Amino acid sequence: MPNKLVEIKNLKKHFDMGKGQILKAVDDVSFDIYEGETFGLVGESGCGKSTTGRTMIRLYEASGGEVLYQSKKVHSLKKKEMRRFNRSVQMIFQDPYASLNPRMTVADLIAEGLDIHGLLSQKDRINKVYELLETVGLSREHANRYPHEFSGGQRQRIGIARALAVDPDFIIADEPISALDVSVQAQVVNLLKRLQKEKNLTYLFIAHDLAMVKHISDRIGVMYLGNLVELSPSEELYSEPLHPYTQALLTAIPVPDPATEQTRKRIILEGEVPSPIHPPSGCVFRTRCPQAMDVCAKEKPVWQKAKENHYVACHLYEQ
Repeated sequence: MPNKLVEIKNLKKHFDMGKGQILKAVDDVSFDIYEGETFGLVGESGCGKSTTGRTMIRLYEASGGEVLYQSKKVHSLKKKEMRRFNRSVQMIFQDPYASLNPRMTVADLIAEGLDIHGLLSQKDRINKVYELLETVGLSREHANRYPHEFSGGQRQRIGIARALAVDPDFIIADEPISALDVSVQAQVVNLLKRLQKEKNLTYLFIAHDLAMVKHISDRIGVMYLGNLVELSPSEELYSEPLHPYTQALLTAIPVPDPATEQTRKRIILEGEVPSPIHPPSGCVFRTRCPQAMDVCAKEKPVWQKAKENHYVACHLYEQ
C-alpha cells in the first residue's frame, strides 16, 4: 500500500457573511490521498470542492479540522516550513486567463516560482522554461509572448508548465478543463496523465464532470453542500453507486448510444440546492432525495464503511 501523502481530518471552512450568518462552505470533510494516485473530487457548482482545495494549501485558513501533508500539520507550519510546502504543492487554476498576469511574458510567468525560491541561475532559468514549454506541448518560440496571444487550451498548458517549474510532488488541479472546448479537454487530461507517470506526481483533481473524472481518477469523493457523501475506487463508484445523490449524478451523464439514451431511466432531482447559510437539518441532501425517510430530517447520517474501500454517509446503509 502506498504511503499517505495528504490527510484531511474533519476539515471545515466557514465564512462570516455578517448579521450573524455563517456560510458553511466545507463542513467536516475527511479523506486521505496516497502517493502516486489521482483523487477525484466531484459535485455540483457551489458544493465546496474548490474551497476544499484552496483550504488545503492555505489560500484560505481552516475554520476547523486538520490538513496533514507528509504527516505535518499544514495550518501550523512556520514561515520556513511553509516555503518548502509551497514548493512541494502546486495548483492549476480553473480559469487559465484570470490566473496568468497579462503584463508578464510566458517565460516570466513560468519562471516565477523558480525566482521566488532562488532555484536557478539566469542562464539555467531560460533553458528550464524552454524545457517546460516543450514538456507541455508548446515551443520555445512562445516564451516571449503574452497570455492574450494564446488559446484557452494553450493558456492552460502554460498554467501546467508554471505548476511543474518547481518540481512539486503534489498538484491540486481545480477544474482545469471546465473552461476548455471538449476536444481540448481530452488533450489536457492526457497530458496530465503522461506527466504523472513521468514525474511520479500525486493529483487532487477537482471537477463537476463525472465522465471525465473517471478517466483520470483512481478514487473519487462526491461532495454535496459542503459535505462528503460518498468515496470509493473510481470503477466501483460508476458500477455500484450507493448514495442517491451519486446515483442521480451518474444518470445525468449522456450515453453515446442513441437507443440506450432514449430508453434508460434518469433520476431527476426535484427542487433547488439549499443555501449553505441555512442548510437543511439532518441529512443536507434530504430535501431533494427521492428516497428520504423521517430519520433523514432528524439526524445527520454517519460517515461509515459500506464495503471494502467504499464509504458513504446515508441512513439507507446504517447498520
